[in-house]
Amino acid sequence: YQYVLAFRFAIQEINKEPQLLPNLTLGFQLYNSVTSGKFTLRSTLHWLTGKHHLIPNYTCQTQGKTVAVIAGTTSAFSAEIGMMLELYKTPQITYGPFDPMLSERDKFPLLYQMATSDSSLACGMLSLLLHFGWIWVAIFVSNDLKGEQFLQDILAEMVKKRVCLAYVLKLPDTKKRYENTHMSFLADLHISSANVHILYGDARSLYTMEFLSKYYLTLGKVWIMAAKWEIVVHETDHMLHSFHGGFSFSHHKGEIPGLNHFKIFLSQLWLHALHCLPPGSLCGTIGVCPPNASFEFFPGHIDMLTISDSSYFIYNAVYAVAHALHKMLSEQIEKGSPGDAAQPRILPWQVNISQNRTRTEHLLDVSFHEMRHRVAHYDIHNIVNFPAGFRLLIKIGEFSSESKHDQSLDLNEEMIEWPVAFKETPQSLCSQRCGPGFRKIPQEGRPVCCYTCVVCSERDISNHTDAEQCIPCADHEYPNLERNHCLPKLVTFLGFEEFLGMALTCMALCFSVLTAAVLWVFVKHQDTPIIKANNRTLSYILLIALLLCCLCSLLFLGHPNTATCLLQQIAFGLVFTVAVSTVLAKTITVILAFKALRPGRTMRRLLVIGASNFIIPICSLIQLALCGIWLGISPPFIELDAHSEPDHIILVCNKGSVTAFYCVLGYLGSLALASFTVAFLARNMPDTFNETKFLTFSMLVFCSVWVTFLPVYHSTKGKVMVAVEVFSILASSAGLLGCIFAPKFFLSSSQKIQGSLEIFSYI
Repeated sequence: YQYVLAFRFAIQEINKEPQLLPNLTLGFQLYNSVTSGKFTLRSTLHWLTGKHHLIPNYTCQTQGKTVAVIAGTTSAFSAEIGMMLELYKTPQITYGPFDPMLSERDKFPLLYQMATSDSSLACGMLSLLLHFGWIWVAIFVSNDLKGEQFLQDILAEMVKKRVCLAYVLKLPDTKKRYENTHMSFLADLHISSANVHILYGDARSLYTMEFLSKYYLTLGKVWIMAAKWEIVVHETDHMLHSFHGGFSFSHHKGEIPGLNHFKIFLSQLWLHALHCLPPGSLCGTIGVCPPNASFEFFPGHIDMLTISDSSYFIYNAVYAVAHALHKMLSEQIEKGSPGDAAQPRILPWQVNISQNRTRTEHLLDVSFHEMRHRVAHYDIHNIVNFPAGFRLLIKIGEFSSESKHDQSLDLNEEMIEWPVAFKETPQSLCSQRCGPGFRKIPQEGRPVCCYTCVVCSERDISNHTDAEQCIPCADHEYPNLERNHCLPKLVTFLGFEEFLGMALTCMALCFSVLTAAVLWVFVKHQDTPIIKANNRTLSYILLIALLLCCLCSLLFLGHPNTATCLLQQIAFGLVFTVAVSTVLAKTITVILAFKALRPGRTMRRLLVIGASNFIIPICSLIQLALCGIWLGISPPFIELDAHSEPDHIILVCNKGSVTAFYCVLGYLGSLALASFTVAFLARNMPDTFNETKFLTFSMLVFCSVWVTFLPVYHSTKGKVMVAVEVFSILASSAGLLGCIFAPKFFLSSSQKIQGSLEIFSYI
């Protein structure tokens, strides 16, 4: 009805137009097409030769020959009659979907297509998919060259846009073949996670969807159709219900003014649809339809008054023929061709319509070649089913494309009606999206749309969905707990107010007070035998050095500055060198004292001249020289450590030259090892006075602390590294204090004291 309506309306307009074919009246014949090769050829021969006699190359009709044929819902139908029309040199204009096969001039020299190429259709569909984030789709195409071409085009676009194919099903042109070859495929369709399906095909292939829809379409999917909507006929009524909420792409078409008010009465159609006949019908046994009867309320199917693509193309095709006739007659008149001017003889092969085509009411002439290269413009319709069984196509947007790089999609999402299976905008994904804070890892052997999500590492973030890679935060920033954005780091240091800093400060002060107390006791009782027996001068130097060791640990705490950074390592190296060299001097003094009692003058001479007293300044000067070289080459400086802690920037003192630092530390270790070795070798001195045992044990504790310090120090970072160094300083200082001086307070035996006094009085 839509086709006939547009066809008759165009002819009536042309016949009323005084400027177009003024001396001619267009006539027409209507024939119903059947999608069967056998009936198509038979019907074509009936039309060409006459209604009763099938004689090829002869006509038994008394009326004039038809000058052009407008036909072709499907390209197969147009091709079948095109070969026969070529024998009669009759041009054919098709209003069906564009098919590149029909454009081959060697095969179909007199066949012209009104529809433009679908070369941009794949781009339009991909734009719609990406707009809603649908990256996991299935494709149903007709099993022919046109379907194969569309499949190649859309797969190429899908690869560019990273949209994945769940599966593809080629629809054969008969339901029987589908039943025989594709039943095993239905099981895969049922469990598919793709919620969006693309449908592309002509009428013959889409008839096979009737069989598929009985088993599958009713599950609820979003269909994006590239097929002609009007081919879905009454036999596939349940398919319409399955397509509810889908989308239909069609070439943009203009309005046909006056068509909605133009009515033609086809009695059989009115009787079938409305169970009555239009006024003026000859059959008196059937009731006449009421005055307000209209196809506007046609039950089932789509809106009968909607202008379809084919209706619009038929309307333009009639005008194209009319313009071709007008041009041909004008040329004959200009050339003064013989013949009756009132009734010119027009032969089909003379009608050249390849250069003209008409659109809308103003008869716009456009070249077929130019139309195929113009801007692609598609209308996007939403398929809506109403409860009463009425179906409608609602325009919800447009897609236009000048080129693959200049495309635009315009949608009104508020007007979209989704399938009943979805309460909101559906998703079609192979894997759930990776939210911010995660990144995608492809699954081996599966499409790129199938992946697993893993959280970003502790220093990285991802601030958008489906991130391929996580982004590292800047050095002065750190990720939040969700790892979706970076936060500025706080500058911090090992301060006195922190628990760890407070604990170390208390330890340092306690050891300092204890050392000062021991020093005070030694000074107060300096004339007592036990103080004199322990070499007062070396004991004073050792206690003062240990006191400074405890106090120098405070340089490592608090806000670092240039002065503290320079003093930290220098003070640490010097005061510990003095302490260890003092222990070495005490050990050597004890050894010389005992050796001097034996015959011989060398040991006694060394003891008398105070050789052990030169050990402290010599060792200290060597360490001072090393520290001077350190300060001259690469001194310590303030550094911002942004990597030790994830959410803080640690303000620390960089040691500058690491080589110089380990030289100072290595020299100190060498002194400690020498002191331990000398004390250990002298441990078997007579029991009358054997302080070397205490010195040996004290150096064993000292060496143990610093040997343990090295691996622990290198395995920590930031403030903990500073705390380890401070703790090692305090632990080694406390070890020397406790192991050397604690036993002195328990020496109460007068005999031992007297024995020691005898020795030193002898000295």
